Amino acid sequence: MQAIQEGYRGLAVLLAVHWDRLYYGLAIICALFLGSFFGSLIIELMTHPAFH
Repeated sequence: MQAIQEGYRGLAVLLAVHWDRLYYGLAIICALFLGSFFGSLIIELMTHPAFH
């Protein structure tokens, strides 16, 4: 039980020190997802225009 508590405490310290790297990674993933989503939407609208 003590090993689990020490491991949890170590993980909490590691996240407290490197939280910004986690945010940077999530921001990059979100930007790539949104870019691909809007890019595919624009391509779809350019190849199949609704109003012609």
